[in-house]
Amino acid sequence: MSAPAPSRPAHDASGADRRTTLLATAALLAMTACWGSTFFLIKDLLERVPTLDFLAVRFTIAGLVMLLVAPRAVARLSAESRRHAAVLGLVYGAAQILQTAGLAHTPASVSGFITGMYVVLTPVLAALLLRTRTSPVTWAAVALATAGLGVLTLDGLSIGYGESITLVSAVLYALHIVGLGAWSDARQALGMSIVQLLVIAAVCLVATAPDGVVLPATTGDWVSVVYMALFAGALALLGQTWAQAHLAPTRSAIIMSMEPVFAAFFAVLLGGEGLTLRMLGGGAMVLAAMLVVELVPRRTVEGEVQHLVV
Repeated sequence: MSAPAPSRPAHDASGADRRTTLLATAALLAMTACWGSTFFLIKDLLERVPTLDFLAVRFTIAGLVMLLVAPRAVARLSAESRRHAAVLGLVYGAAQILQTAGLAHTPASVSGFITGMYVVLTPVLAALLLRTRTSPVTWAAVALATAGLGVLTLDGLSIGYGESITLVSAVLYALHIVGLGAWSDARQALGMSIVQLLVIAAVCLVATAPDGVVLPATTGDWVSVVYMALFAGALALLGQTWAQAHLAPTRSAIIMSMEPVFAAFFAVLLGGEGLTLRMLGGGAMVLAAMLVVELVPRRTVEGEVQHLVV
C-alpha cells in the first residue's frame, strides 16, 4: 500500500456553509431520482440489447458529450486527481456491469434492495478504509434505511446467481462512495466526472468488443439510452462527484438509499405498477432515515473524515 494521502478537512463538522450543504444534498437527491427512474427502462431494454452493449453505448455517449462540452476540464486535473478518477471509474464500471447483469436474472424490486445494501456497506468500509467515527445516531439511520428498503422491495428473497453478483455490485458502489468521499474536489468535479465516464465506457467496450456491439434498433430504445446516458449517467455522476466533496460518505449513502423509493414511484407513475401499503411504509422509513441525518446536529451525525488507507 502507498503512503496515506494528506488529511482532508471534515465534511460535516467543518462549519461549511449551510447553503452549500443543502445544495449538495439536493444534488444527491436529484441524482438518486434519475437513477430510480431507470430501473423499469433498463429491465425493458435488456430484453432487446445485451447488457454490456447497452452499458458501452450509454457511457460512451455520456463521456464523449461531456468531453465535447468541457474539453479543458480534464487538462486542468492534477495527475493525482486523474489517477483517482481512473480508479473510481474502474470500480464504478465493474459495479454497473454486475448490477445490470444481475438485473437480467433478478426481479427489479429485489435488485433494488440488494443494490441499496451499499447504505450498510458504506459505513463498514469507511470504518476500515477511512478514519471515521460513525455515531450511534448514524448507525440507527442506516438500520432504519435498510429495514425500509426491505419493506419496500422484498417479498421473499432467495440467493441465486443474479442476487450474488448484484451483492458484489453493492460492495463496489460502497467503495465508490467511500473513494469519492476521500478524493473528490468540488473544483475538479467536472474533470473527474469526465475521466470516470470515459474509463467506464472503455471497460464496457473492452468487455463487449469480441462479440461486436449491438446497438438499439428503435427510436424509443435510443431515446431511453440517451436519457440514461446524459441525465442518469453524465449529469448524475457529476452531481455525485461534486456533492461528495461536501458530504461525508455514510451520510451520502443514506441519502442515496432513496433510489428504490424513486424506483417504486416511477414504476407506479410510468411503469403501470400498483401502489401498495408496503411501498408507502417502506418509502416512509427510508425517508425518515434520510431526515435523521439531515436534521440531527452535524457533529452528532458524522465524525471527521481523515484519509484513505490504500
